Amino acid sequence: MNQLAEHLRFYQELGVTGISRDAKWRRRDDSARPSADAAAEAEAIPVTLARTTVEALASIRQDLGDCTRCKLHTQGRKQIVFGVGNPTADLMFVGEAPGADEDAQGIPFVGRAGQLLTKMIEAMGFARDEVYIANVLKCRPPGNRNPEPDEIATCEPFLFRQLASVEPKVVIALGAFAARTLLKTDAPISRLRGRVFDYRGAKLIPTFHPSFLLRSPGYKREAWEDLKKALVLLGRELPGAAPSPAAD
Repeated sequence: MNQLAEHLRFYQELGVTGISRDAKWRRRDDSARPSADAAAEAEAIPVTLARTTVEALASIRQDLGDCTRCKLHTQGRKQIVFGVGNPTADLMFVGEAPGADEDAQGIPFVGRAGQLLTKMIEAMGFARDEVYIANVLKCRPPGNRNPEPDEIATCEPFLFRQLASVEPKVVIALGAFAARTLLKTDAPISRLRGRVFDYRGAKLIPTFHPSFLLRSPGYKREAWEDLKKALVLLGRELPGAAPSPAAD
């Protein structure tokens, strides 16, 4: 019950007005699926595409290696934190840099901020493994300090290659450093969020970083509005528009 109450409080903070008991809104739209025959004929195409993308991401990771290109490899990082999730995802999240938990596990967004991000993803109707998650920096800066310009310049080509391989329809930039890196701007996140940008064939939506939302939960509703923009662009139903259980 405590976990359920926590989830309900989280949705209330986001401004979600109702959640349907019908699980259909959490799934991709099946109405446009091809017939069984057509699906069988086309089966090899997505399988090949997925394999090609997996291979491309594996090649990027291999090129990255046990990276020593910038000073971060001498400043206490334990391992590279590359990326995780669906290699052909329509939705990709880009954060700033690994923290202590991420550095220990080698997986992006697994600490407190990551737990909040997972809740945000689930509130959108996705499972975490349906999206792709990466950071601008692949190594933890000491003390979780801000990334420095030379570190970003050294590491960003690998992020750009990840984006080119996954080819998401929508990219959500989490926080100022991700948004500035992708958009090549010095504008603060407060000026960037709330807008949708064209980005390399995708749509890019800047929003607040989950770590900021942990410190300033009053901004969760604004972040939720940004996430709803992503859902509209992806052609998915807005969870907040679902009927409440009392109305069923």
